[in-house]
Amino acid sequence: MDNEGASGMTKRAKHSDKETIVEDGSIEHVPEEENEPRASNSEQVEMEIALILEKINNFTQMVSELLESGKSMLKELTNEFEERMILIHKEQMEKWQDEIKELRLLDAANEEIDALLHNAKYLLQNIHAG
Repeated sequence: MDNEGASGMTKRAKHSDKETIVEDGSIEHVPEEENEPRASNSEQVEMEIALILEKINNFTQMVSELLESGKSMLKELTNEFEERMILIHKEQMEKWQDEIKELRLLDAANEEIDALLHNAKYLLQNIHAG
């Protein structure tokens, strides 16, 4: 530790070392190497912050891509669901239309049979009566 004088007005030579004033007023020379960790720590902190910011950007990008992918998948599923529902409706309508046709055919056949039976009954009544 060097003492530069009581008045403190003496000129100090510039070295690669840094000077630090200690509590008792004396000046202590600290080699540059000892100061480097502070700069290095600051640089390290900045690097870590930069890494975190990069992680934030990457995560945000991934979330954005997942949202877009999800929207796309939901849109495709919606379209497929809509097409399938329309197909199911169409198939059900065709099935019921077929049932209606069958019922009408059955009804027409029943009417025809009923008419034949009615004629047969009439003929039988006329034969027994006559």
